[in-house]
Amino acid sequence: MKKVSKDFLGRLLGEASPSGYENSVSAIWRDYAGEFSHEVKGDYHGNSYATLNPGGKVSVYMSGHIDEIGLMVKSITESGYLKIAPVGGVDPHVIVGQRVYVHTKKGPVFGVLGRKAIHLLKPDERKKVSEIKDLWIDIGAKNRKEAAKIVAIGDVATIAVGFKKLRKSIYVARGFDNRVGSFAVIEALRLLAGKNDLVHKVTSVATVQEEIGLRGAITSSYNVNPQIAFAVDVTHSSDIPGIDKDLFGDIKLGDGAVIARGPNINPRLFELLVKTAEDNSIPYKIVAESRGTGTDANALQLSRGGVATALVSIPNRYMHTPVEVVSLDDVENVVKLLAETIASIRSAEDFII
Repeated sequence: MKKVSKDFLGRLLGEASPSGYENSVSAIWRDYAGEFSHEVKGDYHGNSYATLNPGGKVSVYMSGHIDEIGLMVKSITESGYLKIAPVGGVDPHVIVGQRVYVHTKKGPVFGVLGRKAIHLLKPDERKKVSEIKDLWIDIGAKNRKEAAKIVAIGDVATIAVGFKKLRKSIYVARGFDNRVGSFAVIEALRLLAGKNDLVHKVTSVATVQEEIGLRGAITSSYNVNPQIAFAVDVTHSSDIPGIDKDLFGDIKLGDGAVIARGPNINPRLFELLVKTAEDNSIPYKIVAESRGTGTDANALQLSRGGVATALVSIPNRYMHTPVEVVSLDDVENVVKLLAETIASIRSAEDFII
């Protein structure tokens, strides 16, 4: 991956973007998109749009959601501890004892996620999974009055970890799900901007609030009104101990793009993705999805009168934890597949079934 692109990905992953609080990372995405897009804008919901050829005959849309899971300050105890609620699918198993940043108007405030020490737990409590309601954030305040001067009700918090190389192309970060998807769709647009014969209107969208119900995909696809759409998200990598590959598919880091097939996917668009991958020697795997996928693709397919929709995914280990692991080689292959597939589209009518 080029240094400029990797630096951009690092900046995306360095920001906090819990659902509904994506502004700072969206600003970075829009600024980058402005370097090569014909039009960049936002909307009332917070989605970010970057478009090539606004007057093109065929409207092609691709999205990656830019929000992540997080925590929200619900109340402050008399002793100055912050009681919290999850934003999206937070796993309480993995957040106990973590360091966090609470994101306030004045900037990030450092804190820790507290729980009773194991010595103080009753025997039956030790056997139970921690619940969010039994956790709190400790910012070192002596009481409610002091804490309320520092943080406000409704502030959000994220785990205090960053983007770091593990080995070769394998990297770890909080929130690869799915800022890496928002990265992929704008990088694909950058590649398309370099093609002189592009005739379509192509819009890349960094959608918001996917983690709480695909909300940004609903509003942005209505705004763009495309005929063809690609959702880009992460998918579970099954190359870890204890995973039933017969049930979840044999997907591992380095396999390349993961192309979904099933009722959520337009079959002709699926076939074009596979053909493009094979024609361009892009590694890929196929995953079977027997129902709505739970990604932006689900909302895209059902927008207005229906959209020819595909889902392309990036393998990800340890989803919804602070240590999500992704191969940047897979990201590059997804970017290339999107750009080459869109460049090969001739007519929207080819995808009517």
